Amino acid sequence: MAGIRPGHCYTPLERAYTRKSKYKKKAFIKSVPAIKIAKYDMGDLKRKFEYRIDLVSKEAMQIRDNSLECARIILVRSIESQNKIYHLKLKVFPHHILRENKMLTGAGADRMQTGMQRAFGRSIGCAARVKVNQALFSLSVDEVDAKLAVDVLKKAIPRLPCKCKIVSTKLAK
Repeated sequence: MAGIRPGHCYTPLERAYTRKSKYKKKAFIKSVPAIKIAKYDMGDLKRKFEYRIDLVSKEAMQIRDNSLECARIILVRSIESQNKIYHLKLKVFPHHILRENKMLTGAGADRMQTGMQRAFGRSIGCAARVKVNQALFSLSVDEVDAKLAVDVLKKAIPRLPCKCKIVSTKLAK
């Protein structure tokens, strides 16, 4: 098994290709893969916090669901290891289906595949389409934990394929 393709194959933000066919069963994607994100809201959901710190994308691109889940796990582990009260929200949803037209190589591969004939591809994953200055994660904390929240969000930046910045907002109580 070769595993998943590299993320740079799917990061450019292009218009989604829609297949048009006179046969109804070939005009849509048959199966949607399961999204790997476990939770979108974590922590104390009812409490009002003083600060909201956002992780914001600096560029438009597609971010795969496994990358978002990896960043979410790092954020939750880092903030819970400090025993702090928080509310973390994942602000994007991976709704775009990624497809791949698998090709065989090696001896005898020419008898196994049809090349580019009907090359719509099979669904292999999901990705979130992110715009410039769109918030990816939002972390709400009290004023005493604001500096810690910025440090925690910095740990998630290497797990994401885009350049990010951290924006802090003081909330009115």
